[in-house]
Parts: sequence; structure tokens; C-alpha cells
Amino acid sequence: MMTAFLVSMILTLALTAAIERFLIPKLKSIGMGQKILDIGPRWHKNKEGTPTMGGLGFMAAATVVFVPFLLLFWGEESLPLVLAFAYALVNGAIGFVDDYTKFVKKQNEGLTAGQKYLLQLLAAALYLGGLTALGRFQTALVLPFFGVEIEFGIAAYVIALLLLTGMVNSVNLTDGVDGLASSVTFVVSAFYAVAAFALGNGSLALLSGIGIGCCVGFLVYNFYPARVFMGDTGSLFLGGLVCGMAFLSGSPLMLLVIGIVYLIESASVILQVGCYKLTKKRIFKMAPIHHHFEKCGWNEIRIVVVFSLVTFLFGVIAYFTWIG
Repeated sequence: MMTAFLVSMILTLALTAAIERFLIPKLKSIGMGQKILDIGPRWHKNKEGTPTMGGLGFMAAATVVFVPFLLLFWGEESLPLVLAFAYALVNGAIGFVDDYTKFVKKQNEGLTAGQKYLLQLLAAALYLGGLTALGRFQTALVLPFFGVEIEFGIAAYVIALLLLTGMVNSVNLTDGVDGLASSVTFVVSAFYAVAAFALGNGSLALLSGIGIGCCVGFLVYNFYPARVFMGDTGSLFLGGLVCGMAFLSGSPLMLLVIGIVYLIESASVILQVGCYKLTKKRIFKMAPIHHHFEKCGWNEIRIVVVFSLVTFLFGVIAYFTWIG
């Protein structure tokens, strides 16, 4: 298991770095540059034109590494792993359609929010349907911190749908500062790697190794100052990947703890919009919350470091709460 983990991680990292080096000039040559909204932080304007859709690079690298490993180690336990990776790819494809639509229309909006969520909901439903068909979906869920298992029955499907679509979109919202989404997701993937070895879960070890490789390989070009952005293609793929890890672990709700930064990013947007609609006042200087800290004077590197450390801290808490 250790060998498979290390080889998958190193190969994905190396391939991601190599593909991105080739992909970045190609994206530049076709004008696939990021559009910056006027409502965003004014200092982000100098990022306009930075190539986006860089997520294609680590999606390709992950697939190239995943398929041979799947063929080499195919067994009965491989099907849930295939479903998890396929779920990530489908979300990446949704992100690609969104990014490509923005490029074709020459505007900052691709798919509408409704279209995107409907497609994500369909992807999540198909994933859960596949797990159910394999007998791998548990309607009894363990609550984080309490260690209590509660039978939710049919309501477990609603909870799972909300978890999947909510987390995928939360990872997407986290991708607003150079290196933030990839750094936080690196820590999340590393947590699931440690959990995989503690649980003796080979499928989780492989998927988390690929996740680490994607994030670190991409950070070579995405850390401040970023030479490429992952786009919705990359952020939705990573969102699907961490959700796949959560379900492979057997305790999907633990993602609510280890993925605390994702939740805070989403919650800040929900609170900001809700408060403004009710009172015409804003809670934060800007949402998602990483932009609030930017407006408070934090530089991008500080935000990435602090948010990653928070993720690490909650990963430690999750580990000792869950595995001990």
C-alpha cells in the first residue's frame, strides 16, 4: 500500500508539473485568460489575462496515473474507487464546460448558477446511486466529535447530496487567492492519506496520493504570484476528489471537520448575501472571507499559510476524534 501511495503521488506530481509547463503557453496563445470583475479587489486587476483552466493539467495527470494502477490492482474493492474518481472527473467536466463557455462568450459568467447546480446534483445522485448498487452506501452516519452512529434512513441520501454538492462548490469558492485552494486541498488529501494507513484502506491511499500529487504539482505554477489558475475545471475536480476520499473513508461527515476552511468560505458568502438582503448591511468587507482578509491588509501568502494551518489543526482534531 505504501509503495502504491508513494508511486502514485510522485508520478502525479511530476506529470502535473510537466503538463502545466506545456499547457500554460498554449492557454496563453489561444487567449484563455482570466477576466477580473470590477467588484473584486482592485489589486487583483493585475492578474487579468493570467491563463486559466490549468486544472486540465492535473486532471490529465491524475487520469494517466489512475488508469494503470486500476488495471494493475483490479479487484472487488476497486469499484467504489472507480466511482469516486469518475465523480471527480464528471465535476471537472462541468467546470470545463463552465470555463469554456466563459471563453466563447468573452464574459465572466459561463453556465448559470442553476445550470451548474443541476448538473452537480445529477452527478452526485449518480454517484450515490452507484454506491447503493454496490451496497457501499451507509444510511447510518457517524456524527463528528460525538462518535455516535445514527440511522438516518432515506434522509441519509438528502444529507449526502447536500454534502457532495455543498463541498464541491465550497472548494470552488476557496479558489480566489493564488495557491489557496491547492494548498488547503493538499492538507486535506494528506489527512486522508494518514487516515488511509491507519485504517488499512488501499483505495483511499491511492486516491489521496493522487490528490497530493495534483496539488503540489500545480502549486509549482499556482503559488503567489500565480502563472496559471485552475479555473472551475480544476476546483470542481478537486472538490469531487475530496468528496470521493470522504466516502471511501467510510465516515463522510468527517469532511465537515477536515474541510472546515471550505465550510467557512461558503458560510461567509451565505451570511453576507443573507444579511445584505435583510438589512442592506454587510458583515464582511468582502466575501468569500479570504477577500475580507485581503481588504484587512493581509497579503496572499499570509492567507494561504493561515488557512492551511487551520486546515491542519482541524485535521489533527479530526484524526484523534475519529481514529484516535
